[in-house]
Amino acid sequence: MAKENKKPENKKPEIKKPEIKKPKFNSYWIYAAIILVFLGIQIFGGSSWSQPSKTTQTDFETFLRDGDVEKVEIINRKIAKVYLTKEARGKEIHSKNTGNSIFPSSSSDATYQFEFGDLQNFENSFNQIKEENNLSSIMVWETDSNMWGELLLTLLPFIVIIGIWIFIMRRMSSGAGGGAGSQIFNIGKSKAKLFDQNSDVKTSFKDVAGLEGAKEEVQEIVDFLKNPDKYTRLGGKIPKGAILIGLPGTGKTLLAKAVAGEAHVPFFSLSGSDFVEMFVGVGASRVRDLFKQAKEKSPSIIFIDEIDAVGRARGKVNFSGSNDERENTLNQLLTEMDGFGSNTNVIVLAATNRADILDKALMRAGRFDRQIYIDLPDVRERKDIFDVHLRPLKKNKKLNVEFLAKQTPGFSGADIANVCNEAALIAARKERKSVGKQDFLDAVDRIVGGLEKKNKIITPSEKRSIAFHEAGHATVSWMLEHAPPLIKVTIVPRGKSLGSAWYLPEERLILKPNQILDEICATLGGRAAEKVIFNEISTGALNDLEKITKQARAMVTIYGLNDKIGNLTYYDSTGESEYSFTKPYSEKTAELIDKEISKLIETQYQRAISILEKHKDKLTELANVLLEKEVIFKDNLLKIFGKRPFKEEKGREEEE
Repeated sequence: MAKENKKPENKKPEIKKPEIKKPKFNSYWIYAAIILVFLGIQIFGGSSWSQPSKTTQTDFETFLRDGDVEKVEIINRKIAKVYLTKEARGKEIHSKNTGNSIFPSSSSDATYQFEFGDLQNFENSFNQIKEENNLSSIMVWETDSNMWGELLLTLLPFIVIIGIWIFIMRRMSSGAGGGAGSQIFNIGKSKAKLFDQNSDVKTSFKDVAGLEGAKEEVQEIVDFLKNPDKYTRLGGKIPKGAILIGLPGTGKTLLAKAVAGEAHVPFFSLSGSDFVEMFVGVGASRVRDLFKQAKEKSPSIIFIDEIDAVGRARGKVNFSGSNDERENTLNQLLTEMDGFGSNTNVIVLAATNRADILDKALMRAGRFDRQIYIDLPDVRERKDIFDVHLRPLKKNKKLNVEFLAKQTPGFSGADIANVCNEAALIAARKERKSVGKQDFLDAVDRIVGGLEKKNKIITPSEKRSIAFHEAGHATVSWMLEHAPPLIKVTIVPRGKSLGSAWYLPEERLILKPNQILDEICATLGGRAAEKVIFNEISTGALNDLEKITKQARAMVTIYGLNDKIGNLTYYDSTGESEYSFTKPYSEKTAELIDKEISKLIETQYQRAISILEKHKDKLTELANVLLEKEVIFKDNLLKIFGKRPFKEEKGREEEE
C-alpha cells in the first residue's frame, strides 16, 4: 500500500513573551525604609498635621484688643500659638490664614503662631490688654516634646557607626580591594585562581611552538591525570611535581597555560609572591589552604610561577635574629608536597629562571620529580615560533620564514613575538598593505639596537671617526675565520650607540679558544681602526671593551682555557660565592689572572692592528662608502674585499 503524504499543517509560530525581569531584593531597601519611617516620625510625630500661619507679636496684640483671641498657648516658653473665636474665624481678615497644610484645618487648630522675646514681658502685656478691654481670653502653657525624634538623635551616632562597620565587613567578605589578601577574616586564604573546563583558557599545545622536549614532558603529566591506570597498573607512581627552568621569555608560563587548557582538571594558578605577606604565619596558612582546595578537587594541578620568591635556599645563619616568614612558608610547602599528609592526586608545576638559588630540599626527587630545562630556541624552533606569531598578520606572500629565523639568533619566544608585533606596527606606520621582509629587518634593528635617531647632531669629524670604527669591525671580522659574518653596518645613531654592526653568529653549543679569540679580535677592530687611521683612540669603544673583558675573564677564570692558570675554574654554580667576602684564590693568583687577561686582550688588539694595516686601502674605501650611504650590507663588502677566504658553514650562509 502506498503511504499517504500528509502535508504539514501551517502552525502559527509561537510568539514568546518577553520575560519581565523582576527587581532583585536588596538588603539596602530595608535600611531605606527604616530611615523613611524615622523621618516621618520626626516630621509628623508630636505635632499637629496643620501648621499655623506666621504672624508678629504686634498683630497678635491687635487681634487680642479686637476680642478675636480665644486662647493663647505658650509652647516651650518661646512660641505662642493663637486660637481664634468662632466669630473671628468668619472674618475676612482671618479666613485667608487657615494654616499651611495639605490637610483641611479644623476649629480646634491654632490659626497663628509667632515667637516672642522675654516671657515675663509678653505675659504682662497680655494681662494688661485683657484687663483694659475686659476680655475672657486665657493663656496656657505646654511642653511639646518629640520622643521619637529625641530617641533618633540619641541613637543616630550608634546607627552611623554600626552602618559603616556593616558596609566595611560586606566589602571585605566580597573580596573588594585586592582579593582574599585584603580581607581581615580571609587573610590566610589562598589567592590562587582556579581554572577548569568551564574557564576561558583557550591555549593548547598547538599554540606552543618549539620546545619539543619540554612539551613532551608536560604532555605526559597531563596524560597521567587523564589515564592514570595506564601507568599505575605496572606499579609506577604518578610524579608529584615538575619544575620548568629556563631564561625569561622562553615559554615557561605559556606551557603552563597549555596545561590548563588541555588537562580538563582543576588548575590552580598563582605566583610565588602571593604567599608573601607582612603578617607572621600568613604564607604558611595560604599554602595549607591552597593544598586543601586542591585535594578537595583532586585530581588537580597547582602551578606556582616564579617559585624562587618562596623557594630560595634557607640560610644557616639568621642575621636578623627574628623569625623568617619566608622560611616558614617554604617549610609548609615542603611538607605539603611530600609529607605524612601528602596526596598523590595533586601535581605541582612550578616555573623559575633562578634554579641555582632554590633550596635543595625543594628540588629533590619526591617533590619535583622532573626538572624540565627550557633553552633558547634554535633555528628550526624559531621558524616554528615565527609560524605561530605570523598567523594573525597580513604578511607578504614572498616572505621567507627561514630567513627570519636565521636573522634572529639568541632570540627567545617572547622576543620573536615582539619582532612580529613591531614589524606589523612599522608596516602600518608606512601605510603598507602587508608586512614584508624589510619591515621585519627594521623591527629586529629596533629591538636590538634601539630607536633610530637621525636628528642627533654629530660633527663631521665625529662622523668620520664613527665610520672608520664600524668599518674596522667589518674588515677584521671579514678576515677572521671564526668571527661571525657581517649582515649590516650603519653609522646612524640608535639608542645609546652612535653606530652599530649586525652579525650572524654561528649557533655553537661549545666554544674553542680560537673561536673566542677571533671574536675578541673582531670586537677590537673598531678601536684598532681608529689607531691605524688617526693614530689616536677615543671613548667610543666602551661597549666593545666591556664585552671583551668579560670574555677574556671567562676564558681565564671559568673555562680553564689559559695555560698559566691551568685546568682550574673559580665559577660557583650555586651562586653562594656572590655573598662571600673572600675570593676563592690568593692575592698572588689574582695578580696572575689580571696579567693573563690583559696579555690576552693586548695580543688580539695588536693582531687587529696588523690586519687593518695590511688592508688599509680597503678599510678606507669601505669607510668612505659608509660615510656616503650611512648603511652598508654584505654586498658592499663582497665588492671591496671579494669572497671570504674561508669556507662558509652551511648554517651561517645568509638566505635571500
